[in-house]
Amino acid sequence: MKHIFRKLCAPVLAAGLLVSSLTGCSGGLVANVNNGTINPNTEQTDFDIMGGMSALSGGYDNNEVLNALQESAGVHINWETLSDSLGEQVNIRITGGQYPDAFMGVGFSNYDIARYGDDGTFLDLTPYLTPDIMPNLCAVLDEHPEIRAAITMDDGMIYGLPAGEQMTTAGIGAPMDDAYSIFSVPQYSMINKAWLDELGLPVPTTLDELHTALQAFKDNDMSHTYYGNDAGSTIPMSTGFDEWCWGQNIFYAGFGFTNWPNDVCNDLVLNPDGTAEFVCVRDEYRECLDYFHDWYADGLMDVEMFSQSDSQLIAKCQQGYVGVSVWWYIEELMGDRAEDYVFLPPLTGPDGTCNVTIRPGSPITSGQLSITNKCKSPINLLKFFDQWYDGETVMQLQYGPKGVFFTGQDEKGMWLSITDDEARAQYGKSGGELRNVYEVFGPKLILAEYYNNVFYMEDRAIERLTDLDESWMPYVKDTTFYPVDCVFTGMEMETIDWHKSDFETAVREQEGLWLRDGGPTDEEWEKYKEYLNNKCGMSDLLKVYQDAYDRYAAANQ
Repeated sequence: MKHIFRKLCAPVLAAGLLVSSLTGCSGGLVANVNNGTINPNTEQTDFDIMGGMSALSGGYDNNEVLNALQESAGVHINWETLSDSLGEQVNIRITGGQYPDAFMGVGFSNYDIARYGDDGTFLDLTPYLTPDIMPNLCAVLDEHPEIRAAITMDDGMIYGLPAGEQMTTAGIGAPMDDAYSIFSVPQYSMINKAWLDELGLPVPTTLDELHTALQAFKDNDMSHTYYGNDAGSTIPMSTGFDEWCWGQNIFYAGFGFTNWPNDVCNDLVLNPDGTAEFVCVRDEYRECLDYFHDWYADGLMDVEMFSQSDSQLIAKCQQGYVGVSVWWYIEELMGDRAEDYVFLPPLTGPDGTCNVTIRPGSPITSGQLSITNKCKSPINLLKFFDQWYDGETVMQLQYGPKGVFFTGQDEKGMWLSITDDEARAQYGKSGGELRNVYEVFGPKLILAEYYNNVFYMEDRAIERLTDLDESWMPYVKDTTFYPVDCVFTGMEMETIDWHKSDFETAVREQEGLWLRDGGPTDEEWEKYKEYLNNKCGMSDLLKVYQDAYDRYAAANQ
């Protein structure tokens, strides 16, 4: 689970002036003079597309869903797909000028999109976003103007089609206007309740109560006395360090925040007044590290937390060594001993504080499909891709075709997916493996409403969203978060590229040192902040994120 979630954060650009200048989806084949003109040629029907695919994919040539879409649009696609070294090969092709009609599933960054759009390699698609050419996408953009904003570059142009997945609590029945992303709380903490019951202790609700429980686990060597493991094998609490779904950061809620300094944007918070700031220079951050150093010094936190892998953590937990840990699912982490564990709520700190910093969902991006200046008939190719913005079509591109991954519809007309047992019996694969065989990379836009009127989420996603809705969100007091969808200006991207790595490394390394060794003193704290500003560009980074948010807020007004 390490892995796909760590992404460069990005606020939405699209100033109101730029957004209002777009053609929109209310006219016919009329180009906006500010955003280029339509190429009316429709003679080309054979297209070359280069892009990515899953390492387990069976390829796109014989993909029945793609072939049906080509036939419907009257086009033929010559696929050139790679699962390895894709970025390197794409760069070689663009640099050499030997690139195809379109790139699909490459995942271009906003910086790349803007650069290749500016030099004319990628076409501006704005004038093609009309009901005549792309009726499905136009309907989506009319219903979701925030998606249009997310794919609009700082020059007001759109160089790629939108992609993203809105997996939220709306999929399990929450109101659409009060739904939260599956990524809102990346870390779920859990405790061995069987050990608590044996010791006569309650499930903790505060950090001080958790400290008492951890000390009791250690003093009574619960791994040894309860499970019969070797004497001295008890690890009161084990986590990773600043890891997305298995780090220690959820326990920082008792100091008013939860952060992940190994990603610059996950150390960034948005205050209710619209000001952005980095958690890592707050006084409460300093107090937090000083507090948890005492836990580490007392042997309550795993000494291997700074170096262990997720597989090592899982092994320790499933052998019954660990009293408290962090993961998405209790069953996945604790294995056969899962029934002994329960989730912990966000814990109140020494001064009564408790707040989990909510994280945004998966961003809407435009880096999954870009049409190049080699394409002679963009209209024909875009009509092919417009079919992707139909709910039943995108579900098959994401998971697999009807009759394979989707086995039928219930009385409400919702599509049902194959179970793991059925997949193994029919195809010799798990449901997840079957999905990887059929999944198509590209401009897939899975809207939250699809989970209510087209197909059901996977069981694991339903389970996790239910846990989020029932066990975590009731404790969250401040649901303000920094928006994830963004378009940076070229200068802003250069600032981020220049400073991001140094900033992340400095914060992460210093946090680890203070947790392990104690500190900081007043002098060390001031020098630390000066170093972040003078050597790691903290003030420049903060200005980039603040400016981008201000534009986002203005556009949404």
